[in-house]
Amino acid sequence: MLVNKQKGKTETSKQKKYKKAHPNQKLYSCKICDKTFSRNDTLTTHMTTHTAKKPFTCSTCGKHYPHESHLNDHMKIHTGGKPYTCTACGNSFHRISSLNRHMKTHLGERPYTCTTCGKSFVTKCQLLDHIRIHTGEKPFSCGTCGKSFTLKINLNLHMRIHTVEKPFSCGTCGKSFTLKKNFNLHMRIHTGEKPFSCETCGKSFSDKISLNLHMKIHTEKPFSCGTCRKSFTHKRNLTTHMRFHTGEGTMSCGTCGRRCLYKSKLVEHMRTHTGEKPFSCGTCGKSFSNKHSFNLHMRTHTGEKPFSCGTCGKSFSNKHSLNLHMRTH
Repeated sequence: MLVNKQKGKTETSKQKKYKKAHPNQKLYSCKICDKTFSRNDTLTTHMTTHTAKKPFTCSTCGKHYPHESHLNDHMKIHTGGKPYTCTACGNSFHRISSLNRHMKTHLGERPYTCTTCGKSFVTKCQLLDHIRIHTGEKPFSCGTCGKSFTLKINLNLHMRIHTVEKPFSCGTCGKSFTLKKNFNLHMRIHTGEKPFSCETCGKSFSDKISLNLHMKIHTEKPFSCGTCRKSFTHKRNLTTHMRFHTGEGTMSCGTCGRRCLYKSKLVEHMRTHTGEKPFSCGTCGKSFSNKHSFNLHMRTHTGEKPFSCGTCGKSFSNKHSLNLHMRTH
């Protein structure tokens, strides 16, 4: 690294490369961070990032910016404008810099490698952020509650808790959200979109977390009852089941004494005594005392078989038949 004797500061490799390529061009350096520019007006614009001067304000959420171009980029969050599209996969972006960064994922370029764990990254900034996982450094602190964060973006998201800022508003029902990902999840309530599908039974979900929880039905039941050894996919189901043994919060049938955990189940059970069958098939006129039996019956008319065997691909109209079939493998 060379020393700039005139300023008493060291020159970065980037500055040296630029000088070599442009030997007769004057460089304008920032006295605060040493970043260099080929034009004085560009340096002047850059200096506003170090000052508190942010004259450009978003009329939607009130956020301030030092440059009009930054405000224009920010406004795309509210308008949904993503003019820069990837020709490889079709993903769109607010900024061209984001598109250029994204394109490296298709080219396989990951030139920045962590010397601790060997993980590689597209940009140097991503590597520096990652290194904090190993060092435990959390340089971004909340001035209100003192909580610290590894990334500045996480601090900015956290600050909305104190400012009650919710910049993402639903145009259908008016509900607002702090995070865009929560806004996107909410919008699926209105659109009915369920992009995450179970490969075993075909059931679809609006978010990946719900799909992962559902998948446990097919793969595992880690929560076991210590009394009867019955197993459950979710802890809440085990907690509910335990009430059968303790009697806590159960409701009893006045006719036969059978206990039910929920009022809806008790009402359903009472129909076995009254003979009531409120669910009627519009195709053949057959009636049922509960909706589950009605739905199973309707599949005989529609031919729907949502439960598939992961081994041979054979499908069934109900889970019980699939479980019986699985024993053949």
